[in-house]
Amino acid sequence: MTSIDNVHPLPQTNQLRAMHTVIRDKHASRADFVFYSRRIIRLLLEASMDLLPFDKHEVTTSVGETYHGLKFSSKLCAVPVIRAGESMEAELREIHPSIRIGKILVQRDKETKLAHLYYSHLPDDIAERQVLLLEPMLATGGSALATIEVLLDAGVPEENIVFVNFLASPSGIDTVCRAHPKLKIVTSSIEERLNGNSFMIPGIGDFGDRYFGTTDSGEREGARAGR
Repeated sequence: MTSIDNVHPLPQTNQLRAMHTVIRDKHASRADFVFYSRRIIRLLLEASMDLLPFDKHEVTTSVGETYHGLKFSSKLCAVPVIRAGESMEAELREIHPSIRIGKILVQRDKETKLAHLYYSHLPDDIAERQVLLLEPMLATGGSALATIEVLLDAGVPEENIVFVNFLASPSGIDTVCRAHPKLKIVTSSIEERLNGNSFMIPGIGDFGDRYFGTTDSGEREGARAGR
């Protein structure tokens, strides 16, 4: 895998591993899956926002002293990849209630396995913004490249994109980082590998289905492991 400083896994604490243990269990209830996924998503978003640029900013405290602090230096927006990426929206709204939200829908053709853009709606000034690209699963990287290309075509500089993933495969990271070395990736886990069907191992099943309740536990035969 490409060695790159722009890949930022969350610290693999005992607490994070315990939460992953719950949601990776194929017998986990949907309530538990959603609850612990949201906790991890909050950690991912906080870590991602820490990678954004800041300017020095001073304020006067309640006791009349000066605090030498920071403030975000650039405008921000988020772009969830429909549908699984929308699972991250509610947590992001809690952190940043006024954030602008765009949407992209990219899906792989079942026969050709090639990624196709079906829908895109972005803020008019997105080229001037820092962008949090929200997509829980980074497996082969094919759909990720197609999604990133939509942002680049809209004028977003590569270095202004933070790609937020729940899980990422080594080969998917390698594919994205080779194509876009200035882009930053934040993930809660770098998986062991992809299997012969391009499913992440040990994996989690289909994140969107499990989160939104369109399957019971993500153990559907041939469940998609991500894009």
